[in-house]
Amino acid sequence: MKYIFITGGVVSSLGKGLTAGSLGALLECRGLKVCTQKFDPYLNIDPGTMNPSQHGEVYVLQDGTETDLDLGHYERFTSSVLSQKNTLTSGQIYASVLQKERNGDYLGKTVQVIPHVTNEIKERIYAAEEDADVVITEIGGTTGDIEGLPFLEALRQLALELDHENVLFVHVTLIPFLKAAGELKTKPTQQSVAKLREIGIQPDIIICRTEIPISDDMRQKISLFCNVPVKSVIEELDLKVSIYELPSLLHSEKLDEIVCQKLRIQTQACDIQPWENIVEKIKFPKHECTVGLVAKYLDVKDAYKSVYEAIAHSGIGNDCKVNVEVIDAEELEQLNDVDEFFRDIDGILLAGGFGNRGIEGKILAAKFAREHHIPYFGLCLGMQIAAIEFARHVLHYADANSTEMVPETSYPIIRMMLDQINITQKGGTMRLGTYPCKLIPETKAHNAYKSTYVNERHRHRYEFNNDYREEFEKHGMLASGINPELNLIEILELRDHPWFVGVQFHPEFQSKPRQAHPLFLAFIAAILQKKQR
Repeated sequence: MKYIFITGGVVSSLGKGLTAGSLGALLECRGLKVCTQKFDPYLNIDPGTMNPSQHGEVYVLQDGTETDLDLGHYERFTSSVLSQKNTLTSGQIYASVLQKERNGDYLGKTVQVIPHVTNEIKERIYAAEEDADVVITEIGGTTGDIEGLPFLEALRQLALELDHENVLFVHVTLIPFLKAAGELKTKPTQQSVAKLREIGIQPDIIICRTEIPISDDMRQKISLFCNVPVKSVIEELDLKVSIYELPSLLHSEKLDEIVCQKLRIQTQACDIQPWENIVEKIKFPKHECTVGLVAKYLDVKDAYKSVYEAIAHSGIGNDCKVNVEVIDAEELEQLNDVDEFFRDIDGILLAGGFGNRGIEGKILAAKFAREHHIPYFGLCLGMQIAAIEFARHVLHYADANSTEMVPETSYPIIRMMLDQINITQKGGTMRLGTYPCKLIPETKAHNAYKSTYVNERHRHRYEFNNDYREEFEKHGMLASGINPELNLIEILELRDHPWFVGVQFHPEFQSKPRQAHPLFLAFIAAILQKKQR
């Protein structure tokens, strides 16, 4: 098995996750089986209790593990289906080490960062998929961060334990452009690599994030001062159209070829054509539409990363450029008339979330979509909002609500799941991971999936109250998807509407650029059909 370790320097948010995912895609194009991992130095056990406005979305894996959003990139760019063993935080490491100490596993020895913490990190690397040809492990944060030092030390040790030809270090770094001087600067990269070398790690490849192309002279300079061959100084320009240009860009820089040479892997030629076809469709779409994303986490775009990507995938699948206009749910609450907000919107999407901030604005958006026959797609909380709006304005239950927002509501249309009521611990205790859903024939959901049984990923504590199901269906709101084990309503849809669908799960987590999720595809297709009419 071959191991590739990706580190970052100078600043965070350089795109290490996209680089790791794109490298994985290129190696898969060469016929290799790839396993990807993300190690984060923060002390949280997982991102499940972290604010999405600060950290970005919580991505949920098939087995229910709450992870960093970079694992979403890995699954979108590769064929991998990841699990708990593909993600690690300092919090998990220290919790495991301390539990072993309590159990007496260390036989009374002094517990230290070296070797106990570093051994725990190495064990997780070695525990990667046994049948993978290549394991790509991204180390979160920036080289020099104090909390990341145990991870880098573990990598140094691991490189000693394995033959040199089986380990490769890739360092992603920033080449800043100083407008006042009118030039790119390599000194931050030199300092970042020097920091790595102090730890005992010599990068084999340096990937240079840059706004403008780097010259041959600059490549020579980085090669000289950072002790890497010139051909291993890789330019990674800012992408102009889409993140899905990155595999082709890195392939043009011969990254996959250099990696295979250094690791002495014999492979077939890289078939990059599928990725070039995707970019071609993105650049030259036949159609165009605008989706209004009614949201509450507006500080960081990454709070809805998978939703944005799933929308883009459905655009590729429908040969359509999909513009996303973000609409502040709280701002909607201040308006008596929301028509002006949605005048140029072709479809409305309500994403997931927690808490009562912006809820009334989201209800107004769902009401507008229902009354004006605008295609509507509600994800998790978005389905619950659609149900509350329907209960208030069609069934005339004036104070209908979710017990999450109003515990004493007279009409608890949405209520806490029974097995969640006595849970007090926040982290990792929601209904998480993949569950089955049975679809009702001849419904919008069934037509989209073209299947009777599907499996989707969940992250929620509240559910639709089945006490109101009969009344809902009598007035045209159908339960078109049911969990067969719990009789939990997974999908609601309006009978007499072009396309009004809400789902309790998160379909965005299973969408890929080469295989858009069926519900997102159907949502954009419904928008285009309405525009044509």
